[in-house]
Amino acid sequence: MIIEPRTRGFICLTSHPTGCEKNVLNQIDYIKSKPTTDTPKKVLVIGASTGFGLASRITSAYGSNASTIGVFFEKPPTAGRPASPGWYNSAAFETQAHKDGLYAKSINGDAFSNEIKAQTLQLIKEDLGQIDLVIYSLASPVRTHPDSGERFKSVLKPIGDAFTNNTVDFHTGEVKEISIEPCSGDDIENTVTVMGGEDWQMWIDLLKSENVLAKDFKTVAYSYIGPSLTEAVYRKGTIGRAKDHLEATAFKITDALKDINGKGYVSVNKALVTQASSAIPVIPLYISLLYKVMKEEGIHEGCIEQIERLFSERLYENEIPLDDEGRIRIDDWEMRDDIQAKVLELWKEATTETLPNIGDLEGYKTDFFNLFGFNVEGVDYDKDVNEMVAIPGLQE
Repeated sequence: MIIEPRTRGFICLTSHPTGCEKNVLNQIDYIKSKPTTDTPKKVLVIGASTGFGLASRITSAYGSNASTIGVFFEKPPTAGRPASPGWYNSAAFETQAHKDGLYAKSINGDAFSNEIKAQTLQLIKEDLGQIDLVIYSLASPVRTHPDSGERFKSVLKPIGDAFTNNTVDFHTGEVKEISIEPCSGDDIENTVTVMGGEDWQMWIDLLKSENVLAKDFKTVAYSYIGPSLTEAVYRKGTIGRAKDHLEATAFKITDALKDINGKGYVSVNKALVTQASSAIPVIPLYISLLYKVMKEEGIHEGCIEQIERLFSERLYENEIPLDDEGRIRIDDWEMRDDIQAKVLELWKEATTETLPNIGDLEGYKTDFFNLFGFNVEGVDYDKDVNEMVAIPGLQE
């Protein structure tokens, strides 16, 4: 079939297997161009199919020849209907990894559930014995609690007062004012339950209790802080409370892993176009301006560049550099004072008319469609493609 992008708001309803494959191969080539390292060797990535999680799996496999297990929740293809992009990403990664002699297997299902945790544990025991790194990169808006069966839904809302500022419809380029009403009721608690650190800790507690964590084990979860421009709706909003909980969980995990000299870390990453960030009001305009400034300065990074830097310059240093809150910071270039000052100045000038010149809306749109395998250089979108792509290491 010929697959074209069909969008609804901040979601693309279709994905392109060849485009997704090319994206993955480009990321693999990037890591292959960097020096290899000795660590890590056996890696579990929870949320392994897109964005930072996918980049972590690629960096582990091709940066240190690691064996990787990926856990994700993706929609497989059916005849005449493409899979979700993460399915095609994982298929492309595993196909290439197997060609290159690397161990790579995957589990598709709800990572919040006890069943998927148990299945993953069994696979680790059978194939790897112990693991030395767990990357936790889940970005789900809902969670069914594995113990109570209760379903929780997160919200992206400010706390206290309504928030009003500009955003951009990246499909049309229209800059417009948006107002978001403050959270109410159980919104904060529900958001923390979905996006906080409880599930991360449940994973680590289970794996440790079953003795599958190696000595000097590390685990990393991903977070974001961002600028003052977005803090009312992000870091000081409901999602910020969840990130606070996630970051506090890192210390609890470290404490629980003392006997194996294990460590839990949160890495604060740069603002990038992901399926999750596209849904956050104000962020698309901020990223459009940020991209322009960082590209002009020659310090722009995508997911793969960010994670390669995390692994090569932070995570396996003898002394890992941490901020005052104990976090790893690879948003350091984004948050440089000169970068933020330039973005703030451009923000004041941003209108529908000026944005094409002062921002990088085209870069934002390209990155958005790339997430789904579209607008990727070197792909002929007029050609028929087979939507029925299998993931070779998928466990049933």
